[in-house]
Amino acid sequence: MGCLSKTGTRAVWAGEEEYLMQGATQVPVVHSVSFGYRDMDEWLQVASGKKQGHIYSRNTNPTVQVFEKKVQSLEDAEAATSAATGMGIISSMLFALLSPGDRVVSVKDTYGGTNVIFNEFLPRFHIQVALCDTTDHEQIEKEVTNGCKILYLESPTNPTTKIVDIARLAAAAHKAGAVVIVDNTFATPVNQNPLHLGADLVIHSATKFLGGHADALGGVVCGKKELVDTIYHFREINGATLHPMSAYLLLRGMKTLHLRIRQQNESALQIAQYLESHPAVERVYYPGLSSHDGHETARRQMQGFGGMLSFMLRENSLEAVSRFLPKLHFAHAAANLGAVETIVGPPATTSHVECTLEERARMGIPEGLIRYSTGIEDVEDLLADLKQALLTL
Repeated sequence: MGCLSKTGTRAVWAGEEEYLMQGATQVPVVHSVSFGYRDMDEWLQVASGKKQGHIYSRNTNPTVQVFEKKVQSLEDAEAATSAATGMGIISSMLFALLSPGDRVVSVKDTYGGTNVIFNEFLPRFHIQVALCDTTDHEQIEKEVTNGCKILYLESPTNPTTKIVDIARLAAAAHKAGAVVIVDNTFATPVNQNPLHLGADLVIHSATKFLGGHADALGGVVCGKKELVDTIYHFREINGATLHPMSAYLLLRGMKTLHLRIRQQNESALQIAQYLESHPAVERVYYPGLSSHDGHETARRQMQGFGGMLSFMLRENSLEAVSRFLPKLHFAHAAANLGAVETIVGPPATTSHVECTLEERARMGIPEGLIRYSTGIEDVEDLLADLKQALLTL
């Protein structure tokens, strides 16, 4: 296949040609657990990694491999590997790369599940974790110079869409000999490519925008081959394998990734601008707004500002959220994001359900915050829906 220079073309074609069978135009779902060989020498070569092929689907699978190659292409990475969920790939990656005595530097605003790994699980294995104020780049750089095996970043953050300067922090981390990891779930490869900004690894909860239809779980990491190989080895042994059917559904969803993201970018900006002017809304968190603290950094490192925003009601309480959400007609109140349908919910039941009220408060997450994952509906309908729901406050 020729050079795939544009993101939309890569989303449709990348990784697929090798696995199209007998004239089929779509990648098959290979459910087989094992793959047979009549030639013992060939079997040994595949099993030892000296020759390409598959032996057992816990390790590798043809359908899953196409999904990995597509994400690898979209992020311009050397290699990629996957897991059954986003948290499956995050935990596999951290436990594959870290050892007792190592030190991780990260930000306070990571996704709730990631935050639990940092605060609860890694310390049990005598791995130190330093969590910094997300927008205090000087503090992050100082902690990195104090010793760092991994610098783990998320930008935009979940749920308050804070922005970190990836290039600046990656440069500081590399001076200290650290591996730089960026969770790119909110941005997607359409809007941001962390590897181009100096990151060593980029991860996605593929369940979200990559799949885009809320019908398949999955996670993926891509970047430097040496690091990805280490993560793959851990994941193949711990068994958090992406199912071939899920890989197929994610592949199908990714065919329209660039179209969905284009619509979601445009709609989210219009919605954020509307909410910012509404008297019932105290504050809107969206990097596309000039009022956002990270707007200028986002303009430099992103090609689009994404479909995710959040806003705080002036009546800052979970009770106000409980009155508001049921009034929305064109939004699922659910713990997911990145789908073709608009999805809403408070952090207490979505991104940071694992955290206590006090922990959310320390992270700067108000109880009256609503996370709004913009779908691909007509933006006029979404605006009208928000308008009528806000009248109840």
